[in-house]
Amino acid sequence: MEMLPATLFTALAHDSRLRCLLLMLAHKELCVCELTYTVGASQPHMSRHLSHLREAGLVLDRREGLWIYYRINPELPSWVNRILHETARGVQTIMPFAQDPDTLKTMPNRPGASRCA
Repeated sequence: MEMLPATLFTALAHDSRLRCLLLMLAHKELCVCELTYTVGASQPHMSRHLSHLREAGLVLDRREGLWIYYRINPELPSWVNRILHETARGVQTIMPFAQDPDTLKTMPNRPGASRCA
């Protein structure tokens, strides 16, 4: 898979997209509702940014019933993976990135329960 640097850096330039990518990096796969809850964005806002990430080739999605799950594309070039991992390390103490894992843990009715929030 090829990726132009401008494609990656354009995707990383928006807080919502970057936060989603870093959450997916840490959790392998997340439902749209988990990302919406954690980032504190509306569903249309989140869907627009996830669509941007999917079109850029950074993430893949799958549908399970009513829910859509997103994950980092496993075929990303190694240089892209290194940038994502280094970014995750670099922002782990910077808000809002530092708070996102704890926010996600507090989400009621996470997927796997009877319904998604």
